[in-house]
Amino acid sequence: MTEEVGSLLCRCAEELKLALPDEQLSSFLVLMAELRKWNSKFNLTSIKKEADITLKHFVDSLLLLSVVRSPGKLLDIGSGGGFPSLPLKIMLPELGMVSVDAVEKKIMFQRHMARLLGFQTFSALHSRVERLPGKYLGEFDWIVTRAFSDLTTFASLGLPYLKKNGSMIAMKGKRGAEEVRAAEGALEEQGIKVCSCLHERLPLSGDERYLVVMQRHNAGN
Repeated sequence: MTEEVGSLLCRCAEELKLALPDEQLSSFLVLMAELRKWNSKFNLTSIKKEADITLKHFVDSLLLLSVVRSPGKLLDIGSGGGFPSLPLKIMLPELGMVSVDAVEKKIMFQRHMARLLGFQTFSALHSRVERLPGKYLGEFDWIVTRAFSDLTTFASLGLPYLKKNGSMIAMKGKRGAEEVRAAEGALEEQGIKVCSCLHERLPLSGDERYLVVMQRHNAGN
């Protein structure tokens, strides 16, 4: 199955116009093997098949590369088993990263992968985001989440940790544009503007995704 996963990743990377060197491809294969091993004991994800994990976790996470880049520092809120944080770290090894989840076994898996893949500047924290240490206030260029909460909740939780010119990015499904329209008024009251709502499609499956990019109103001042 390793060969099939590698082939699928390469096809998707090509469709997304991403370079996938052998070293990074190997890291994804290690991530797949370890995720399946841990998942059999700890139920880290309900997605079981390798092809589905590749598309719905790995490749889905990589859609953020159309917005997120190095250098800088990223906070992943509600990261679960490490998505999008682990795939992003594989692709952007210089990007500083803090990954937060309230479920300890999922954080333990992320720490295991960070050690195994030799990540630098990667911290996985067992915490709720609102309880993060004060040292993280105003610290991040990018704050991302994937199916963690509604837009206004994500924005209110993430805003204290965002740099002045930083961006918050919510990964949403096919109703992402509707969510933006419904939330814009409440976001305005929080001092947050929606800069863009990027419509993406997962390679091969064609499943719709939206990347909702938000900033402070006064970010450019």
